[in-house]
Amino acid sequence: MFWFILSAVLLLCALRYRHPYFIKEAQYVFRIFSARYRLSKCQTSKPYYTLVDRFLDSVQKNPNKAFIRFRDDTYSYVDSDKESNKVARTLLKHANLHEGDTVALLMGNEPMFLWIWLALAKIGCSAAFLNYNIRSKSLLHCFSCCGASVLIAAAELQDTVEEVLPALREQGVSVYILTDNINTDGMQSLTDRIRQASDESIPADLRANVTFSSPAVYIYTSGTTGLPKAALINYQRLWAMAFFQFLCGVTSDDVVYVNLPLYHSAGFCLGFIGSIERGATVVLRSKFSSSQFWDDCRKYNVTVMQYIGETMRYLCNTPKRFSDQVHNVRIAFGNGLRADVWRTFISRFGHVDIKEFYGATEGNMSFLNFAGKTGAVGRVNPFHKKLNPYALIKFDLEQEIPVRNADGYCMEAAKGETGLLISKITQRSPFSGYAKDPKQTEKKKLYNVFEKGDVYLNSGDLFRVDHENFIYFQDRVGDTFRWKGENVSTNEVSDMMTMATNIEEANIYGVTVPGHEGRTGMAVIVIKEGQQFDCDGIFSHVTTYLPSYARPRFIRIQNCLAVTCTFKQLKMMLVEEGFNPAVIKDPLYFLDEAVKSYRPLTHEIYESILEGHVKL
Repeated sequence: MFWFILSAVLLLCALRYRHPYFIKEAQYVFRIFSARYRLSKCQTSKPYYTLVDRFLDSVQKNPNKAFIRFRDDTYSYVDSDKESNKVARTLLKHANLHEGDTVALLMGNEPMFLWIWLALAKIGCSAAFLNYNIRSKSLLHCFSCCGASVLIAAAELQDTVEEVLPALREQGVSVYILTDNINTDGMQSLTDRIRQASDESIPADLRANVTFSSPAVYIYTSGTTGLPKAALINYQRLWAMAFFQFLCGVTSDDVVYVNLPLYHSAGFCLGFIGSIERGATVVLRSKFSSSQFWDDCRKYNVTVMQYIGETMRYLCNTPKRFSDQVHNVRIAFGNGLRADVWRTFISRFGHVDIKEFYGATEGNMSFLNFAGKTGAVGRVNPFHKKLNPYALIKFDLEQEIPVRNADGYCMEAAKGETGLLISKITQRSPFSGYAKDPKQTEKKKLYNVFEKGDVYLNSGDLFRVDHENFIYFQDRVGDTFRWKGENVSTNEVSDMMTMATNIEEANIYGVTVPGHEGRTGMAVIVIKEGQQFDCDGIFSHVTTYLPSYARPRFIRIQNCLAVTCTFKQLKMMLVEEGFNPAVIKDPLYFLDEAVKSYRPLTHEIYESILEGHVKL
């Protein structure tokens, strides 16, 4: 027996030496197959086993376990069940909802957001999550493309709704505000009605026709062109995202800190829905705060945290404290974490198992860095690739098209070479596309990639694979850049800029700023003939119509914009020149929050930005 155990230990040691990631990879593959097996059981159950059923199982098993902790309040699983029942009964009675209807939510992070979604799921309805930062034309567009007949908004966002209320009334939309009393025509109060409703269980037959292909939520994503698009997340996709926490090693005993916006897939699908699948506790915060982050983790005994690259950088930039490593966080999952910030975070805040991943809201596959390799988003795994076929293909950055050979087929990028990520569209890995936008849905597809008749999803993202088969995100293709954890559509910003009275044309792009994740917005504009650049007026315009992350921090004025023969705006040279006043001879301006205006970008301000003294 002794020699058998010794041989087994030596074999494991040798295996670990030759294949250092074998154990973690084997564990990851086991979890993938476990998730797939459970997913297939949910799909084939009669009736279909929904995420609501998973939540109700936790209510039965652990009724008094904390489900949501928000500020100084704690709501158990049974509390949340009853609150969502009251919301469901209120909406059935007053909003005349039926199975299959869609309700749009315009709310920040609060327990009611989660209870409303549970309520809608209980009665077989879907929800569309509107970004509360958008207004006017963008807000109306997002509402209209999801096909909703009802809008529910937070009390503090009533003014935002009133701006578009005439258009909503023309469409016959029922508008509810989460308040007790309201006097505005076309709006109705909701919280007073919820308070009076019964908390009795909702009959399961109200959602009897929900299937894997039924819409669960609509989540908006900025594509490469135009206004935000509503990515349709059906129950199959939502279940797949729900298992993400399981793949990361989260258990029912964990406490998950959700401080990212619930209108995003990261906060809602991976944070909240993932916690439902795990039967865990959610600590919900209205918005991220770097100064209070670790105090919250200690107060609520957080064991699992979410992040985006920027939030981790913010945490690393806070003043050092003796209590930095006094916490119980064991897992951090998220995306966009730079290698240097990764190392700084671990060094300062102690060992936390970072699970960096890559995935798109509307995508049909994802990567997870299960091995903890700094800077990587995942590792090439034959089992994963078999289940979700994907490839990195050669890509022409100048023409922004895949490179094809003499036979017309795409070619895979070599190891170490940057390539475009594409994933095969199959029954197991479907692509649901965008609501009421077949044109943009079709633009995401690539046909006849490796053989005649095959169809792949174009991620629009560039990656490379190193000699150890780790995968690294490189950049984005097209007219989208990422800033403050948000995707910014240059065309949308351009449209808003040209709405200003004195701007003739605008070319929007992102420029890199040392010490910051992603790219910040910069605009090259042409002023209308006979007009002048209005520093105060343009500042007022962009802060009124654009969310903070989409506002151009730098403006460059030219007499005319450079375009191609097909009138496509040229950006590459502009991006390379950045915002250095020593390089750029055109007038340059900087968005200054302190004086609430744009002011000339001097060499001194430029140096202060590079040194991190000026906040962007």
